Amino acid sequence: MHIEQLYTGCLSEAAYYIESNGEAAIIDPMRDIASYLDLARKRNAKIKYVFETHFHADFVSGHLDLSKATGAPIIYGPKTKASFAIQIAKDGEQFPLGDCIFEVLHTPGHTIESSCYLLKDEAGKDYAIFTGDTLFVGDVGRPDLAQKGDMVTTEDLAGMLYNSLQNKILPLADNILVYPAHGAGSSCGKNIGASNQSTIGEQKQTNYALQPQSKEEFIKVVIEGLPEPPQYFPVNAAINKNGYDELDEILQRALQPLSAIEVEEKIQEDDIWVIDTRNKEIFVQEFIPGSVFIGLDGRFAEWAGSLIPFDKKLIIVAEPGMEREAMIRLARVGFDKMIGYLDGGFDTWKNTGLKTDMIIDVEVDELAMDIPFDENLLVIDVRKEIEFADGHVKDAINIPLSSLTDPASMSPIEDTDNIYLHCQSGYRSVIAASMIKKQGIHNLRNVVGGWKAISQEKRIKTEKSPAILN
Repeated sequence: MHIEQLYTGCLSEAAYYIESNGEAAIIDPMRDIASYLDLARKRNAKIKYVFETHFHADFVSGHLDLSKATGAPIIYGPKTKASFAIQIAKDGEQFPLGDCIFEVLHTPGHTIESSCYLLKDEAGKDYAIFTGDTLFVGDVGRPDLAQKGDMVTTEDLAGMLYNSLQNKILPLADNILVYPAHGAGSSCGKNIGASNQSTIGEQKQTNYALQPQSKEEFIKVVIEGLPEPPQYFPVNAAINKNGYDELDEILQRALQPLSAIEVEEKIQEDDIWVIDTRNKEIFVQEFIPGSVFIGLDGRFAEWAGSLIPFDKKLIIVAEPGMEREAMIRLARVGFDKMIGYLDGGFDTWKNTGLKTDMIIDVEVDELAMDIPFDENLLVIDVRKEIEFADGHVKDAINIPLSSLTDPASMSPIEDTDNIYLHCQSGYRSVIAASMIKKQGIHNLRNVVGGWKAISQEKRIKTEKSPAILN
């Protein structure tokens, strides 16, 4: 038996390759399926099943393309309704894989159809469980992502999740390995632990959701403090449920080289967004006016899905050779309207002599010197509310990055304000600066080092917001 976790860091997503005696199964595949096909080919195995734990909301699954490429059936748990051919497993149904067996455990709660896959080894002994978004390391899946037509509330799903954990997870032996679908940083849970795997025994000891408590207590604690889900979650869930174009078709349309003049002509159209994926230190120095920065070296796909409208056509600016990578990552979260990339990267635009824009970076000591003397100075903190509550510059305004898609978020800003933007370390504030500039507000500066640097500067007064924390 061979188990391999294939982890996609920028989405904190774990897919799994499981193989026994020449037969393989893939659990929760990403949209770009080449790694699974390559692995099976190298190990001389045939992919027999494509198992899905649920309709994912945070990425587009590769289930359709992988099934087409291998002939393997797509298997979901009970109560699944899809617009394409699937095999709906019964609770407790078993699927042989070489000398091993998978058993389906229906565990509704994160979603109606959520299911776990219990792997039994060659001796028929429970060995590992692939929990999807039902159980994470230190956390459980959020129960507030009901889809249209489910006819359930968040409280309903939380109650189902309690029953699933009590009846399907807690009775399992302590030594069973736990392989979840996500790790730290994913928005599918409230506070997922740093490790990408665990055991049932460890989770019984450390996971708040598995401690002795009544259903009412569980519902309260699992719902309390849930942040708003990213705006792309319902879009991705619908795509996974209803189907999509093949990734190769999308890339064929997307990977069109465009000259600087062609890009300039196209961005005059209202439905075109230019996404610049370069490193933030390079971007701030010079970029195409109106372009939005989302660097490939951060949580690119997640922020793209959270901030970019899905009905807009996209043109990509990337370091030469990274265009395809950017397109694949965008497709992972459901974008299919990429129409091309700036051929030769930003240097092509610059060498053509076209207009450019920039973002002024300032060090934290400059902010410290300006605060006492600039009556129009406005510090905007684009971190999450909970981060802001735990400590922020005195009198700063919190406008979380995810809220910048709402024009009303800009209402606290006056034309006379001298804006100083920051986040935790710098990535999000550069995104925010580019978004704000796209809305026509240019009197801003980006504080290098963000809150990490600000919190160490003794001349800057800071405070907490315990009311928000509680």
